[in-house]
Formats: sequence, structure tokens, C-alpha cells
Amino acid sequence: MCTAIAKWGFENFDNHNPRQWLSEQTGFRARANAAQANCFEAFPFFATSVLCAIVAKSDLDQLSLVCMLFVALRLLYVVFYITDKASLRTGAWISGFACILINFFSAIY
Repeated sequence: MCTAIAKWGFENFDNHNPRQWLSEQTGFRARANAAQANCFEAFPFFATSVLCAIVAKSDLDQLSLVCMLFVALRLLYVVFYITDKASLRTGAWISGFACILINFFSAIY
């Protein structure tokens, strides 16, 4: 989704070297690309927290709720990032990180 937004209405797009083209973008295109990179960076921590909670036989109803909340917060994070709402973006990021911590703590207790 972020890549599509970053390339929306593109000019002089070089499909032979798309990463360089994206690195030269500004405004919402650059923010969409950065949001995508952050989503890729957050996923391993989220996935690991879910696997730990499953292996520890945490409450699946709570796990499902926290996972849905995490996904919703990540979607908000992307929207806030692209629309340059820095404070809201930070709040969504912190809340998403809290979801990851909740999953890890539910695996411990």
C-alpha cells in the first residue's frame, strides 16, 4: 500500500533503479516510503511476540484482540506518517509497541 502511494502520479520513474528513485523523493512520497520501511522493521518483533504468546499458551482471546489492535494502530501509523501528523504518528507507534510488549508479557505470566 505504501509503495503504491509513494509511486502515485509519479514522474520520471526509473523501474530499472526504483530504490534510488524513491530515495530522491520528497513530501508524501518520501514519507510513504519511510512508513513502509518502518512497517518492515516492526513486523519481526510483532511476529516474535505472537509466537511467544502462542507457545506459552496465553489467552487466545486476549492475543487476538491485541493483534487486531496492533494492525489497526499500524494502519493509523501509516496514515499519520503520510499526512505528516508527527505527534499522532508517534502515539500510534508507541501504542503499537505496547501491543508487542503485552504479547511478550502475556507469554511470561
